[in-house]
Amino acid sequence: MRSEDLPAPESGILLTHFLTVSDVARSRAFYTDVLGGEVVLAENPCIVKLANAWILMNPGGGPTPDKPDVTLHPPQDPGTATSFLNIRVADVQACYLEWSAKGAEFLTPPIDRKAEIRCYMRDPDGYLIEVGQSTGLLRGVLADPPAATN
Repeated sequence: MRSEDLPAPESGILLTHFLTVSDVARSRAFYTDVLGGEVVLAENPCIVKLANAWILMNPGGGPTPDKPDVTLHPPQDPGTATSFLNIRVADVQACYLEWSAKGAEFLTPPIDRKAEIRCYMRDPDGYLIEVGQSTGLLRGVLADPPAATN
């Protein structure tokens, strides 16, 4: 492990994403073998550098002194998401084909949404991951507004 590979800025801030996982080795393999990340630290927590960001992974657990009323666990309902990882790529079709060949399971093939072409997949714990390529957005074309909910 090289200290320069760790998500530890010398000044300012740096954004990382923490995932509560059920099996660290399985998740580490997904983020490295399928998505092409680099293991910075294997465990406690697992840290994978993915492009210009870091994914931190650890098993869930009960409250700790610094989060006294919080229990961490992987997603429990695949039909509901409150957040998701958003990966921007230069060629979504190429990523879709490459990552599918490596075992990624996408919900649909890439779909043109005017502002972008995007598709979604899940990691081994069921976390939703959007993979998108900005297209129309680069020319000022915005996506349709979300459908109204009643």
